[in-house]
Amino acid sequence: MTSFNSNGKLLITGEYLVLDGAKSLALPTKYNQNLTISTIQEQELVWESFTHTNERWLQVIFDLPRLRIISATFDANEDGGNDILAENLQNILLESKKMNPEFLTTKQGFYVKSTLTFPRNWGLGSSSTLINNIAQWAEVNAFDLQFNTFGGSAYDIACAQNNTPIVYRLLDGKPSVEATLKFDPSFKDKLYFVHLNKKQNSREGIAQYKKFKGNIDTLAGQVSALTKEFITCSTLSHFEVLMVEHEQIISSIIDQKPIQLRMFSDYFGKIKSLGAWGGDFILATGSEDTPKYFEDKGFSTIITYQDMIL
Repeated sequence: MTSFNSNGKLLITGEYLVLDGAKSLALPTKYNQNLTISTIQEQELVWESFTHTNERWLQVIFDLPRLRIISATFDANEDGGNDILAENLQNILLESKKMNPEFLTTKQGFYVKSTLTFPRNWGLGSSSTLINNIAQWAEVNAFDLQFNTFGGSAYDIACAQNNTPIVYRLLDGKPSVEATLKFDPSFKDKLYFVHLNKKQNSREGIAQYKKFKGNIDTLAGQVSALTKEFITCSTLSHFEVLMVEHEQIISSIIDQKPIQLRMFSDYFGKIKSLGAWGGDFILATGSEDTPKYFEDKGFSTIITYQDMIL
């Protein structure tokens, strides 16, 4: 049996602007996705995906070597009848095979089990961890596989591959990863990640971002400078100032009010969106009173920095 594992991700700075070369701080998470591959006698690829509670939510059987879908079942309640899941998986496997023609050419078949350690609606990278795991199995470049299938900046692939904080940027469309980063804030016990009870479609957020007609290069430069300050700042108060400044820049681009002004104006700390605005996790500074505040607002998933970040 062969096994691969990939880390989840959170983008602390540079949301949207990471697409246009901004230096962005990204953190791999303790939550991840595991892929195990066993050989079987039948010349088929039997794929099963499991939730963090070990419930199967997707099964797809492909013939080999053509990777035609023989059958597909999925959790219709969870996915709202989204029957393109099997086709998405098929596209990733076909692209992997295109990149490495030797992939899946053996006469034997395979049973593949993919297991998340976090809920799929958390937005921690269920797709990127899957792509990175398949890329390892197929022995292809995970960044190229991401660009050729789902697109985006691929910072999440960099998080999948690294166990420390990274600074990520696109230089002429090519990934640049600084993985020896020493980001370990002394005030991390005052940092919380709060889930907003819905998964944000990053493609929709990117589409809104692309409508901006201002000087993206200037703003990307400002965020790159802020990223450096986020990494080097030594006090919580300075960190909070940077959070607010970053929110103001992104707000001016996508024409949305920052999440704190929209939903948590009475909160005693500072709040910053992470990734596509409007869903997934936010970052909040606070105290031991933080969990109760958000729970009273109806948000029950509050995770400390220590429990979330590798």
